[in-house]
Amino acid sequence: MDIQDKVAVVTGGASGIGEANARRFAELGAKVAIFDRDDEKGETVAGEIGDNARYYRVDVTKEDDVAAAVKSVVSDFGAIHICMNFAGIAIGEKTVGKNGPHALDSFRRVIDINLVGTFNVLRLCAEVMSGQDPVTEDGQRGVIVNTASVAAYEGQMGQAAYSASKGGIVGMTLPIARDLAQAGIRCNTIVPGLIHTPLFDAMEQKVVDALSATVLNPRRLGKPDEIARTAQWIVETDYVNGESIRVDGGIRMQPR
Repeated sequence: MDIQDKVAVVTGGASGIGEANARRFAELGAKVAIFDRDDEKGETVAGEIGDNARYYRVDVTKEDDVAAAVKSVVSDFGAIHICMNFAGIAIGEKTVGKNGPHALDSFRRVIDINLVGTFNVLRLCAEVMSGQDPVTEDGQRGVIVNTASVAAYEGQMGQAAYSASKGGIVGMTLPIARDLAQAGIRCNTIVPGLIHTPLFDAMEQKVVDALSATVLNPRRLGKPDEIARTAQWIVETDYVNGESIRVDGGIRMQPR
């Protein structure tokens, strides 16, 4: 699918990997709808991108929030062709720790935002896509790009909730691709490794260096734009479907 003049919804688009994708897709000629809860950053990013971007305050876990935002995007831009899910959180909490068992509320919250939130957005975007005219010769109407993590495969200590949420995203990728095949909608998932998001800026350099040394090659943190370029390739390559693609420098996470 050609990205020029398409409409892309980007959750978590106000910062980090989501922001990198919003900016790259806008540069490629897409109209970008930024779904986030950070009003200041969301408005700033949309303003810097220009007329081809708008910010929508959205809690991805709330059905009414997402439904209203999707309706607004269609009203503002006329369609939705691309849905990219980057909104998510991570916590560190052991199954049984010094203060007792893992809090059930925190486990539910991670699953709700990362997994349920992803599905909530993509299902409503897919509904819009399925009613649109095809935009390619082979009948493509839309592309969904989700984000998991290498923790889906090699979750570390304290990552039970996070790994479960990201493993769920990997697990639902192929069934969703199969569900939406007749509508001409593809679904793929990017599986990032250690990506240099603002989270790492608060760490001491020696910690960042130690983490970088665990990457097979190249021995550094990944760049948000490397994930954005992967998303671009997925959208532009119509024969990629139902896949979960690791972008991690070959890292295999250790227990801690």
